[in-house]
Amino acid sequence: MSAAKLNHITARLVLLLSLLALGTVLLGFTEPRGTVETDEGTLAHIFQRSISALVPSVLVFLFTANWKKPGQSARLLVFPVSVLVVAFSALYCLEHFWLQSP
Repeated sequence: MSAAKLNHITARLVLLLSLLALGTVLLGFTEPRGTVETDEGTLAHIFQRSISALVPSVLVFLFTANWKKPGQSARLLVFPVSVLVVAFSALYCLEHFWLQSP
């Protein structure tokens, strides 16, 4: 498999994992307000695993990137990074405001 093909696949994987992380956080807002559980739950585990899988995916993406055209590689990461910023921001709001007791 060529480096360009592997780079393309990992770019899509990074996007998919970022969207999965955001989706699990957004599903957390469907729980009733003020419900704090002792166990983290399935959604938290899915979020943690998607973030953990992002690390090797991004590393493979960076190692297979065409560094003669860094702008092209950086452009592929703009949207997934933006999605992750929104996911972590939503997670902060979920944990500190939504699920806390009034």
